Amino acid sequence: MRPELERQARRLRGHLVNELVDEGLPLDPGWRAAFEEVPRHAFLPWLFEQRPDGAWTLLTDADKDWLRTVYRNRVAITQLDGDESRREAALAGPVRGVPTCSSSEPAIMAIMLAALEVRDGDTVLEIGAGTGYNAALMCHRLGDNRVTTVDVDPAIAARAAEHLAACGFHPTCVATDGAKGYPANAPYDRVLCTCSVSTIPLAWVEQTAPGGYIVTTLNRPIGAGLVKLTPDGERRATGRVLADDGRFMPLRAHRGPRVSELVDSVRGSQAPARPTELSSTKLLRPSDRFEFFAGLSLPHVVAWSGARGETWLAHADGSWACYARHSVREGGPRRLWSIAEATHEQWLALGRPPRERFGLTVGPDGQEFWLDSPESPDRWPLD
Repeated sequence: MRPELERQARRLRGHLVNELVDEGLPLDPGWRAAFEEVPRHAFLPWLFEQRPDGAWTLLTDADKDWLRTVYRNRVAITQLDGDESRREAALAGPVRGVPTCSSSEPAIMAIMLAALEVRDGDTVLEIGAGTGYNAALMCHRLGDNRVTTVDVDPAIAARAAEHLAACGFHPTCVATDGAKGYPANAPYDRVLCTCSVSTIPLAWVEQTAPGGYIVTTLNRPIGAGLVKLTPDGERRATGRVLADDGRFMPLRAHRGPRVSELVDSVRGSQAPARPTELSSTKLLRPSDRFEFFAGLSLPHVVAWSGARGETWLAHADGSWACYARHSVREGGPRRLWSIAEATHEQWLALGRPPRERFGLTVGPDGQEFWLDSPESPDRWPLD
């Protein structure tokens, strides 16, 4: 890169760090130095940009807006449909597809890295190598020999290793199924998963030293978010749902049907409309306190906003609901909106608990949420 572009990149990194600090994100001196010094642009020589019509174009380091785009505080999409050829196709014109790899928004990266509470000398396993940028931040903070990063996609793992090496970082970087962890370098003091999981893989619990931390996000279409767990050395772990929200692409082994597939399977279904006092905003807006609790009663239910102000809920069992203008239609084996309404009443009776009042216990005999304490009678399975 030309010297003037290097200077511009350093200025943009400084602006990004100032933005993170101004937002009140938990950047201690070690993580602040990492964000200031690790060049994000070296890990994003190209990225997909979405157009208003939903199609994707490719932005490369040959484009004048590339550097400023890289240093915005937002996610950068780097793969569609798990297909490397989509990048080549996008060079010829807009393409369509579903994101399957990205460089996460720096703000959520800062939140998750802070949640790890790393100490000098800690070893970290990262699930989801992505571009390699997050691993580079950890290498800067802890040293190459303390960081292991894995990805199920060999092309992604190889590209991450190339990016890391070009910046002078050489952690263990392996193509393998992250759900199985990486036992060769275990035990780890910290495990960080930068994709979401439907349940916590027991391999992570077994490969984390007792008293260490596992930080990941939950693959829940409604009520997703960050969790932090501490293993006890007996194949069990207990922890909390974090106040900060976080939504990531799912671990490939934990992907479910696409939202469009489920909604298309029920769209056009007919049923009489009835009034409802529960709005789609109250049910589905992540910033609303109720959204996390709603997900406890609606696992694997997906939501989609359609034309004419409609909001659809759908489940693989054929259950569906369609909300519009304070009325709802629903059908299939279960009445999803009715379940949501009853769940809202339960939430009110419990005192409107926010997500951070919930915890999670993981073990060979099952995984479940609880309210306030592991001994609480209020419990919900994680499934």
